[in-house]
Amino acid sequence: MPRTQLSAQHYIERITLALLFVATGALTMTVFSPWRPLLDDVPDYLGRIALVALLLIAATVIRRSRCCARYAPVVYGLFVLALVVSLDLIFSIYLLKHLAVDDRVSRGWALLKLNEASVVVCSVLLFTRLSGDRLGALYLQKGDLKQGLTTGLIAFLICVAGAIPMAGLLFNAPGLTLPQVVPWLPWLLLYVLANATLEELLFRGLFLQKLEPLYGKLLSNVLIALVFTVLHQGVSYTPSELIFLAITFPLALVWGTITQRTGSLWGAILFHAGTDLPLMLGVFANLP
Repeated sequence: MPRTQLSAQHYIERITLALLFVATGALTMTVFSPWRPLLDDVPDYLGRIALVALLLIAATVIRRSRCCARYAPVVYGLFVLALVVSLDLIFSIYLLKHLAVDDRVSRGWALLKLNEASVVVCSVLLFTRLSGDRLGALYLQKGDLKQGLTTGLIAFLICVAGAIPMAGLLFNAPGLTLPQVVPWLPWLLLYVLANATLEELLFRGLFLQKLEPLYGKLLSNVLIALVFTVLHQGVSYTPSELIFLAITFPLALVWGTITQRTGSLWGAILFHAGTDLPLMLGVFANLP
């Protein structure tokens, strides 16, 4: 095949994969969301099974293909994403219904998120190892630890300083005071650290190194940030959803950049946890 034809074919393949990645990621995190699924029980479970099976079959077929094998890791990552969010839903329901965890108090929210993080982290690690990849493929490695921790801690402390006023401005908690916040601190910190860990692993960790050989660092980061932002549409904890989404997208880009530059997730996890503080203050302040 002439070089120009080969180049054009590669562009078409990569554009198609990028569209597939964004569309499948958005489908997984909206229609089959572990928090706000759009379908009822039976259609929801059948849809999840069909999506997970289809992605696993597609990843297997593509991996065995000579011309397309380089795209298999991305499709396999989408399979892991679809499977993990479904396992997350099942185990969350188990905690709510069978262990009587109360999601109307701050303790219940923190325990549910810790359970969610355990399911996500263990599942992603397991299926990464089953695929033959090392944990470094998820950016779970030392990297530039000093730079990562320094960047993450500084960002976290800045977020701490602005958490109460931002909770009032964006998350329905006007008039919140420090004495109100103090009793929530153990559950607040547990929640934000668990949430940041699972989301950074599930997005930046799971996909950055799979996409980078195909799209480079910048475009890979943008594609993941798009899916991550779509995940947050339809949220009820802010009266200004458009403003919230407009803030979420650049933050996702920053977390991806920190991960790429430091070679690990640690800085992004700390920064992400800090940005979740005002959000969760708003949630806790509005619990019945």
